[in-house]
Amino acid sequence: MGHDIVILGAGYAGTSAVQYLEQNIGDRDVNLTWVNNQDYHLILHEVHRVIRNPDSQQKVTIPIRDIKGPATQFVEGHVEAVNTAEQTVSLTTGTEIPYDYLLVALGSQTAYYGIPGLDTRAHTLKSLEDALSIHQTLMAHGQRTTVDHPAQIIIGGAGLSGIQTAGEIATLRDEADLPLDIHLVEAQDSIMPGHSPSLQESVRRALDHADVTIHTADPITRAETDRIQFASGDSLEYDLFIWTGGITGRDAMAAAAIDTEHNRAKADATFQTSDDRVFAIGDAALVDVDGSLIPPTAQAAWQAAETAAENLLRSIAGQPLKTWAYTDKGTLISVGEATIAHDVEIAPIDTFGSYPAKFLKKFIAARWIADLTSWPRALKSWDAL
Repeated sequence: MGHDIVILGAGYAGTSAVQYLEQNIGDRDVNLTWVNNQDYHLILHEVHRVIRNPDSQQKVTIPIRDIKGPATQFVEGHVEAVNTAEQTVSLTTGTEIPYDYLLVALGSQTAYYGIPGLDTRAHTLKSLEDALSIHQTLMAHGQRTTVDHPAQIIIGGAGLSGIQTAGEIATLRDEADLPLDIHLVEAQDSIMPGHSPSLQESVRRALDHADVTIHTADPITRAETDRIQFASGDSLEYDLFIWTGGITGRDAMAAAAIDTEHNRAKADATFQTSDDRVFAIGDAALVDVDGSLIPPTAQAAWQAAETAAENLLRSIAGQPLKTWAYTDKGTLISVGEATIAHDVEIAPIDTFGSYPAKFLKKFIAARWIADLTSWPRALKSWDAL
């Protein structure tokens, strides 16, 4: 009997780990089962493009059948629970999948921080369906409103996702001539909290140029049917409210008998959790490397996947596990058609925009697609990236 490895999730971390395992299993007696709630990989850091152009959905998704090898069994389904005592994964369909070793790469879900009304009244942007729903809602509001009484669009959270969402909506507004007022709301003192002042200022200028109104330093305290309330400032009315303000772990991990925080599995620099047969990676994990938690970003997931997958194989073989160190390779962020790059390895200057930044962002996304499939496929997606 071979060892059963089960990989949960087809985000950046899970997808990359599956490919590494397929390429490095060799003659080991190992069975791979890959579980995801959809039969495709979504290039999540480009899903905001679908808000402006729904036709781009085919270019930011890759079918699982085009990624995995024939020996890997793929199971489409929602993970309901992980039972570490029984070493099984339960799906909402009632299916139970046994494992010897488990790689949790389920990604995250939106965190609402207990703010009343947020979970029932705000749209999120965690899936292709979310992006398509936002597009349809924007178009409907745009057709019902006028220049004198534009629809009010509020995006909560001015991190990468919130800023890119605001930029796409602004570009859609301009291209489709929709009467929309766009507001970007951030509880902290500045947009992109935690990033360098030079990047913050460059992004702010791009948002100003896109006619996005920025509100900072006043947290949302309640979402009502047609307005949001703040801790100190006046309320804002809205026709569409999108929340991108934070992440938490998946509910499926709530009952797992491993150390977690907000349903995110705690792991060390080997990606092993408190259960030595369970590894965790990407947004699903809180990975502690030398006392610092790794950011829940696409580039961190890309970097980490190979070491996590290799350590699964090492664990099966009884070999010492490798430790991993994160390297921040910089930030690339789009505001509609504008792109800002900051602290990227190959550039001699700290922060820059214009065509070089735009090309670099497109190239990195295209390289990811090429690594999963081929360069011809990546180049077909170029205009949507």
